[in-house]
Order: sequence, then C-alpha cells, then structure tokens
Amino acid sequence: MTAIASSKTLLGRTLLLDGVISGATGALMFLAAAPLSNLLGMGESLLRIAGFSLLPFAALLLFLAARPSVPRALVWGIVGANVLWTADSLLLLTTDWVAPTTLGYAFTLFQAVAVAGFAALQYVGLRGARTLVHA
Repeated sequence: MTAIASSKTLLGRTLLLDGVISGATGALMFLAAAPLSNLLGMGESLLRIAGFSLLPFAALLLFLAARPSVPRALVWGIVGANVLWTADSLLLLTTDWVAPTTLGYAFTLFQAVAVAGFAALQYVGLRGARTLVHA
C-alpha cells in the first residue's frame, strides 16, 4: 500500500475543511429537511437522505485529516466522490426531479462549486504529496 503525508499539508488542511463543511451541511440538511424543503423547493426525503449520506463521509475526512499519512488510493476515491457529487448536483438542476426555488438553485450551485473546489485542491495536494511507503 502506498501512503502519503497528510497532516499539516495542503491535502490535510483540505481534507479537514471538507470534513467540517460536509459535516455541517449534512447535519443541517438531515436535521432541518422539512423547513429547508419549502425554502429550497426540494423534497424533504431527498434533503434528509443526502444530508445523512454526508455524515459518514465527513467523519472519514476528519479522521484522515488527523492522520500523519493516508492511503493514496483512498484520497483518489475521495476526489472521485467529490467530482461525482458535483456532477450529480448539477444534473439534479437539469432534471424535473425537483422544482428548486431561486434559493434552491443558489444553494445547489454554491455547494457544487465548493465541492468541485475541494476536489481540485485535494487533487493538487495528492499530486504534490510525498510518498511515505511502497509495498
């Protein structure tokens, strides 16, 4: 297994920030799905399920951010998950699965751009990280 340096690097800081923001967003969507549903024009169950799915992802990111090294393949998976979340968020706005309000469009676009930014920063951090172990 190949591991890379994490904590106190661009990668570690990005994993930490992504974990904090993903956790906060997930908790908000999960716990406040009913009022957000009306404000955003999205189904309560969609918001609750999406929010709930972010919580273990955020926990993983926070765990990895605290580690001195992380498996390279796992970080590639995180980058891929962030790219997929971004694409799915944009796809959601182009379908008729939801009828977002103006605030719903803004919320979805803002978080899609933020997640894409995390993916880009994690990619840069991954590319610049030094390899610690080869197997």
